[in-house]
Amino acid sequence: MKKAASTKKPFFNRELSWLEFNQRVLDEASNPDVPLLERLKFLAITASNLAEFFMVRVGGLYLLQQHRIAKRDPSGLTPRKRLKAVSDRAHSMVAEQYRLYNEVLETGLSRAGIVRVAPSAMTNEQKVSAERFFLNEIVPVVTPMAVYEDQVFPLLVNVRMNLIVRLAPERAGMSERFAVIPLVGGLPRFVSMPSNDEWSFALIEDVAGMFIDRLFPGETVLECTPFIITRNADLEVRDEFAQDLLSEMEDILRARAKSDTVRLEAGQGMSRSAQAFLKRVLGISSEQVYELGGPPALNDFMQIALRDGFDRLRYETWLPQHSPQIDQQAGMFENIADRNILLHHPYESFDPVLRLIQEAAEDPHVLAIKQILYRTSSRSPVVAALTRAARNGKHVAVIVELKARFDEARNIDWARRMEEAGVQVIYGVRGFKTHAKLCLIVRKEPAKGIERYVHFGTGNYNEATARLYTDISFLTCDPDLGTAAAAFFNAITGYSQPVQYARLYAAPIAMRARLLELIEGEMVRARQGQKSRIRAKVNSLVDPDIINALYRASDAGVRIELIVRGMCCLMPGVKGLSEKISVVSIIDRFLEHSRIFCFSAGGDDTVLISSADWMPRNLDRRCELMVEINDAAAKARLIEILDSGLNDTVKGKWLQPDGMYLPAAPGKLRKGRRSQQGLYESACRAIDRQIQAQRTVFKPHRPS
Repeated sequence: MKKAASTKKPFFNRELSWLEFNQRVLDEASNPDVPLLERLKFLAITASNLAEFFMVRVGGLYLLQQHRIAKRDPSGLTPRKRLKAVSDRAHSMVAEQYRLYNEVLETGLSRAGIVRVAPSAMTNEQKVSAERFFLNEIVPVVTPMAVYEDQVFPLLVNVRMNLIVRLAPERAGMSERFAVIPLVGGLPRFVSMPSNDEWSFALIEDVAGMFIDRLFPGETVLECTPFIITRNADLEVRDEFAQDLLSEMEDILRARAKSDTVRLEAGQGMSRSAQAFLKRVLGISSEQVYELGGPPALNDFMQIALRDGFDRLRYETWLPQHSPQIDQQAGMFENIADRNILLHHPYESFDPVLRLIQEAAEDPHVLAIKQILYRTSSRSPVVAALTRAARNGKHVAVIVELKARFDEARNIDWARRMEEAGVQVIYGVRGFKTHAKLCLIVRKEPAKGIERYVHFGTGNYNEATARLYTDISFLTCDPDLGTAAAAFFNAITGYSQPVQYARLYAAPIAMRARLLELIEGEMVRARQGQKSRIRAKVNSLVDPDIINALYRASDAGVRIELIVRGMCCLMPGVKGLSEKISVVSIIDRFLEHSRIFCFSAGGDDTVLISSADWMPRNLDRRCELMVEINDAAAKARLIEILDSGLNDTVKGKWLQPDGMYLPAAPGKLRKGRRSQQGLYESACRAIDRQIQAQRTVFKPHRPS
């Protein structure tokens, strides 16, 4: 008789799991097979990721500690122990970042003609150029501020570089004095220098430091070192109590600007006295100080990675392909009426989604457009089309999620502009973030009457990130899905209660229950000796209920294969618990962002796409959508995408029971299979086949 499993199942800690995800990104920066500027890009991403991690996750932990909340997380750690573990791991990661930058990337860039010029290595011509820049560009805009321990410390901008200047005492026996100089946002980080190289530059902080005494005439400057503070951004509006959500969100943005410091990045060579002074005035401990081994703000180096030229140091460009499902000569309504369309971005262009909304804005048969916007680009063509549609007399209703973290200010601006154009703007749902990706277009057609055209997506309506993130778009005029989409939208905007929709599952109402039901179904089939298998692709797997259900399914004999890009709290491959579960993470040139689920259902696969990850926040505290795909061709393609990732032996790394990620074991899978490259080549072949087929068909021009 099988021994009963313990009711307390093991979980990985989510913060440490996230840091291991960032390590996998850093591994790409370390990979000599990756082109040099792509490696620099990955390094910049790790720095940007860490900044957001400290603002949100670490900031939240400090709040728990300040309120003396000692509740353990599913991994069994208290907030205090989580902070200690995070600090140890993050310090190690930062040290590795700078070893990589100093020993590999800066050297490689210099050999390739991209040369950072240190002050000590400048020629006379470069010193003159640096001095001119200092006097003409820096001096007019910076403001040195004397700082004292017994006075209020100046309000420094979150994650922006500053200089701390240490001055000699006024008289013998007195203490050293300090001043702070914020390097304002309008200054370039990289200052071009005259050189025979392809491009030479000095860092703004180095140029400022060379001539800093000009800002303190008559004083002896002992030190000038850059530093950056990271503030807690884990502040959210309690919108169930907010009378004016837009005003409340603006208050939150102001509160973030002066919230507590959670991290101090101390520039290379900062003296102990300067560091001690900053710790005292910022009210932080030693574990919150990160001594940098090189230039601060490595995320700024993305500017160099994206600089024009130097294409030899980058990946060959993969241009998004036109989908062979779409007739470029026909309108989008005609295309969708002809067939369901599934697009895989960025291998296939996002343009059809933009075209659909833009054509709807001008089409005289379109009566209404309803859309959810979570994140958009800075010059969003979607917002422009919605605004144009409203001015053309169509009913346009848009849910703008003001609580989209770090995009709040942009969304507030878009909301106001659309309201001015006559768009009916709804600021999400009280108590929840609206994260679903949905566009519904109502069209009155002469032959059919009212038709609903729907776009369901796994990613945002952002044409810029649609070239960088892998996501799914499903375009359909399926009557059941159209009716369900309309009912879901009305439930959000009105007082109607959410109901069960046909093939559409909404969080926080039905999505969790449906996922658990599907997992339970595979478990039952496995126990009955039937075919059972679960394949899923998510960004994060954190939810304890889902993880425990997967553990039970594995114990029942279900084969479970997961693609989890980021955090994964599930422990795979543990004897007696998760022996049948494997987890792979793929870090490559595109950010894996799509959510696809496939349950074998005894051989008749149930396939779904979703806006939601398997996390409590998505399943319980957000309005999300999960769509069951019945179209045979679309289902087959989604399964192909899943299988491609599960067989990636080049960029895939498999999670081990101890939390480490390792490449595929030799011989386990066919060598040399890189999923993103294979998917792009497949998209290229598909359009090539279409072009070739068109060449063999003669179409006569007929009189109009």
